[in-house]
Amino acid sequence: MKMPTKLLIGFLLGVVLGLVGHYGFPIAAVPAMRWVTDLMTLIGSVWLRIIFMVVVPLIGAGLMLGVFELGRGRNLGRVALSSVAYTLLLSFMAVLIAVALATILKPGAGITFDRQVLAQNQSVIAIQKSVAAAQAKPWFQFFVDLLPQNPLDAAVRAFQGEIISFMFFCLFFGFALSLTASSEENVFVRCLATVFETSLKVIEIGMKLAPVAIFCIIFKTVYALGAGFLGNLALFVGTVVLGLLIQQFVVYGGALALFGRTNPWEFFKKCKEVYLYAFSTASSNATLPIALETAEHVLKLPPRISRFVLTVGASANQNGTALFEGVTVLFLAQVYGIHLSIESQLVVVLMSVLAGIGTAGVPGGSLPLIVVLMVQVGIPAEGIGLILGVDRFLDMCRTTLNVSGDLVIAKLVSVTAGYHDAAAEGS
Repeated sequence: MKMPTKLLIGFLLGVVLGLVGHYGFPIAAVPAMRWVTDLMTLIGSVWLRIIFMVVVPLIGAGLMLGVFELGRGRNLGRVALSSVAYTLLLSFMAVLIAVALATILKPGAGITFDRQVLAQNQSVIAIQKSVAAAQAKPWFQFFVDLLPQNPLDAAVRAFQGEIISFMFFCLFFGFALSLTASSEENVFVRCLATVFETSLKVIEIGMKLAPVAIFCIIFKTVYALGAGFLGNLALFVGTVVLGLLIQQFVVYGGALALFGRTNPWEFFKKCKEVYLYAFSTASSNATLPIALETAEHVLKLPPRISRFVLTVGASANQNGTALFEGVTVLFLAQVYGIHLSIESQLVVVLMSVLAGIGTAGVPGGSLPLIVVLMVQVGIPAEGIGLILGVDRFLDMCRTTLNVSGDLVIAKLVSVTAGYHDAAAEGS
């Protein structure tokens, strides 16, 4: 049985048994279920740790190698500009879809809630503290922080918000390496290649546990939420999911057909394994190793392109997150009865695009940035508490689109840069 089939079976079993457990064996009536969910948490967490523990060396080695190879071929500028252009274009399309759907469907109209109780929610308070710390910095500090004073410290704190600065270091170092190393036989270049390949081997070992781990993760999520977790937010969730589907099949599909010279349906079919991982883990960074494998061995994209685009895109290309942020801000404005002018909606569009680029590729990484955007247009920060109950599900959905967007951009950049055959290109 092929791995994608095993993953799908694990995913579906997790959904079905999770629903059975939620409604037939709740913890309140069957205390032993706590042990079951703890076991599921243990297995899922161990598997995610196996993946996460090689993400930093994989990003570091992959990005340096990609920039080194592109720099030696003098294609770095062209590839970088193409990546930025496609990222901005697709992000703007995503946010415009979000604004259009939220304006037409009005998912926040008529929802009532207890504002005092919401303001006392501990998760809301924690997010507000993160936002307050970020807003205390002067504007220019955000640009200064892109360059790490100590790249090793940035690597250590990669999943606490420092991964972007670590990536900037890798970009600079890889470019400098392309100017100093005479060939791929350079000792340090060979060392980087070994780190990259070894990281992928660790992932390959961890993948043997993947079907069971995905079952555990999905079971625990569905068991905790049940089918009725949408509640009054069903229209909000439906609006987000509809926007994600339009972005995936209309925007991405159209871009692949027009600019990528490829059949979008065949492309999406080849990526199905990556989509399952992205949906299950809700993390672009955790899915990066699988995306790299798929790009090189299934989609046959040039390694020097895929390593650059996918490693950068894991944190810097978050189309799904940008769309989610746009819908969320307009939804909460409607809940609070706040009319956003054309100027305010333009602010939402621009800041959602920028926030999507700067969002950490880990579960829940977009919430503090959404609060910053809410405050910017006059929406009470505690409103974020309204969506916390459905954020995990929507995080899984938007992460899938984020990862899909990375692969689409890698394909588009490959065609733009003139690479049509990865096998001929080599690694």
